[in-house]
Amino acid sequence: VQALRELAARHSGKITLLKLDVSDEDSICAAVQAVNGHIGASGLNLLINNAAVNKPAAPAKLCDTSKKDMMDVYNTNMAGPFLLAKMFLPLLQRAADTHSPGKGKGDEMSCRRSAIINISTFISSIQKCPETFHFAHMYPYRTSKAALNMLTRCLAEDFKKNQILVTGLHPGWVQTDMGGKHAPLTTQESVLGMLSVMSSLSSKDSGMLLDWEGNRIPW
Repeated sequence: VQALRELAARHSGKITLLKLDVSDEDSICAAVQAVNGHIGASGLNLLINNAAVNKPAAPAKLCDTSKKDMMDVYNTNMAGPFLLAKMFLPLLQRAADTHSPGKGKGDEMSCRRSAIINISTFISSIQKCPETFHFAHMYPYRTSKAALNMLTRCLAEDFKKNQILVTGLHPGWVQTDMGGKHAPLTTQESVLGMLSVMSSLSSKDSGMLLDWEGNRIPW
C-alpha cells in the first residue's frame, strides 16, 4: 500500500487512490460514485478486476479446506467482479458510446474504447486440471476462478450489444506473495506482457481466456 501511495505522489493528477473492498457491496457502491465524480462525461474505458484471495494457504488440500474457506474465496474472487461489472456498467456504457468508432473505422471493441479484464489463472482450466492439480490443489482458488471464467463468458455475451469487450487474462506464475519467490516471472515481466496483450484485444477475444503472452487457454 505504501508503494502505491508513493507512486501516486510521484504522478499527482494522473493516479487517484480509492478505497475499495470487493467483498463489501456498500464499498463498491461508494467506489463507483467516486469514480463517476472523477471521470465525468467521458465514462470508464477500462475496468480490471484483479483483487483475489487464496484460503487456506497453498497447497490448500481437501483435508485442510473448510466451507468458510470456499465461501470467502468465492465471495472475493467471483462475486466481487460480478458486482463491479454490474455497478460500473453505466460508466462503461458511457465510454463505449462516447468512443464509438463509427462505420468502417475498424474493430468496434477494444480496451481503448470500453472493456472489462478479469484476472484469472491457468489453474482455472478444467481441461488442464490433470496437468496442474498435483502441484497446487487449491480447491477454493481453482473453483472460484473457474466460476470467474464463466462470468467472463456470460458478461461477454450480455455486453456484446453494448460493444463492451470482456476478456479473462492469466498473468502467469509471478513472484508475488501468492506466487512465491520461486515463480519464473517477475511482476514487471508479467505486467508488460499483459499490457501488450490488452492493447491488442479486439472483438475476437471477447469471452476468451488468454495468458500474458496472448495465448488462448482452454476452459
